[in-house]
Amino acid sequence: MSQLWSPAVRELTPYVPGEQPRERLIKLNTNENPYPPAPGVEAVLREFPADHLRLYPDPESRALRLALAREYGVELEQVFVGNGSDEVLALAFQAFFCQDRPLELPAITYSFYPVYCQLYGIERRTLPLDDEWRVDLEAFSADGGGVIFANPNAPTAHGHSRDAISALLGRITECVVLVDEAYVDFGGESVVPLVASYPNLLVTGTFSKSRSLAGLRLGYAIGSRELIEGLERVKNSFNSYPIDSLASAIGIAALEDREHFDACRGKVITTRDRTAKRLNELGFKTLPSQANFLLVQHPAFDVAQLFVGLRERGILVRHFNTDALRNFLRISIGTDDEMDSLIEALETLCG
Repeated sequence: MSQLWSPAVRELTPYVPGEQPRERLIKLNTNENPYPPAPGVEAVLREFPADHLRLYPDPESRALRLALAREYGVELEQVFVGNGSDEVLALAFQAFFCQDRPLELPAITYSFYPVYCQLYGIERRTLPLDDEWRVDLEAFSADGGGVIFANPNAPTAHGHSRDAISALLGRITECVVLVDEAYVDFGGESVVPLVASYPNLLVTGTFSKSRSLAGLRLGYAIGSRELIEGLERVKNSFNSYPIDSLASAIGIAALEDREHFDACRGKVITTRDRTAKRLNELGFKTLPSQANFLLVQHPAFDVAQLFVGLRERGILVRHFNTDALRNFLRISIGTDDEMDSLIEALETLCG
């Protein structure tokens, strides 16, 4: 451990992303979209004037924010963009959750949340999921320093309805409630329409999943003008130019192609449901999913051994080495052919 590090850095436990293999594998471990982005994205990449890269991008990312505002039916001033939703979340933690009262979050959720708490010295209160592995909205209290959860949740894939979250917002009014909608397009119900009624609601989203742009790094937040101004203050104290010109043009092209967007997410949903059925037939317990992944376990087999067996057969899934999730595998949804290969491998391993 370096003696040149700041003391706080020595205590950090960083987020560990899913493995990015260098060899050729069927990659079902990081919830990437198996289909390419909209055709307009490729056109932007071919036609973007290289000379534009000598200039700084628009620090306000006005064109991209306008495109997002049109997509979600909000005002320009209600939209914030960042270099991936992870950056947007990090800025939100700084802007809203550095409070004297603890931030409340589910005990099982996106594992970057506790990393941000540690990085920024935020006290947190973790709340257990209910008996059906769902985020327990009733467990959140009105006296905390903030609330954050993913909807649908990661990695359990359950999503609450807009009405259920509206009820939560009806009783928690004095702190920010952040709803992370990274996976909402695969069967969840967005709460963006609630922003008009609840000024303490911040909704974050990403271009990585349903719009097939994980390699680009684009994320956004939608909320009241007050919340967006708070994010802008932090952003402009850290990096005034998080969105480059090319990324902005690509994001706009992705938003404009609704037909491609609907077709790709529809294929993922159909393949997910088909895969869940086949896994259940093999004896797996599969949690209901509104995301582009499945969380599964098998009562008769050690999933850590199944994880190794799949990798030996060229298929990479995610095994979380934590107490709560040690008996589960998270399987991203790939193409039909990729999921057929997964099932065939599991038939051999579980035979």
